[in-house]
Amino acid sequence: MDLQISVFLLFILFTAGHSLRCYECKVVMASCAEQTLKTCPSGSSHCVTSIAEVQVGDTRAEATIKDCDPACQRLSANFGVLKTTATCCDTDECNLLDADPSSKVPNGNKCYSCDGKSCSNIVTCLGTEDRCVKATATIGGQAIAVKGCVSKSLCNDTTSVDDVQDISCCEGNLCNGAQSVSQSFLFLCCSLLSYFLLH
Repeated sequence: MDLQISVFLLFILFTAGHSLRCYECKVVMASCAEQTLKTCPSGSSHCVTSIAEVQVGDTRAEATIKDCDPACQRLSANFGVLKTTATCCDTDECNLLDADPSSKVPNGNKCYSCDGKSCSNIVTCLGTEDRCVKATATIGGQAIAVKGCVSKSLCNDTTSVDDVQDISCCEGNLCNGAQSVSQSFLFLCCSLLSYFLLH
């Protein structure tokens, strides 16, 4: 009996003293070539890697963030001009790689997306993007249509995106319908990019 209590107490001491270690990096216009290893604060149970890519015409920008996170949610979204992913893991130094290779593999699903002139563009969904989404974003007082591919986790958490209303997700190819729009889409991309980089 004393041996069992001793083993139990040793287990508690070792697990209580262990803090998760994750790679940290915050860069714009590049991947994490220089990253540091940090011990996560109490309450952080995951390592996260978030990547956002914006492509407008021939201009492309990318931002990568790696850090500790208390409750990371794996997500992926592709709005045509904006693509973003967040991957999570829960073991020491598990976020060494910039991206999960499966996040760039087409999954067979396609959805409509908007570019500021039309919502009849078609994007190929990647990785865990198993839903099509349509929503309305309010940027500078203007309502802008948003469409694209998203992962189920984003559909389940529709309350966390500021200035976005009427979010609806559906399953199946091109289930989010085509529709013309005339508002500027670039402002929306900047807003969505800042949301993914700050959350």
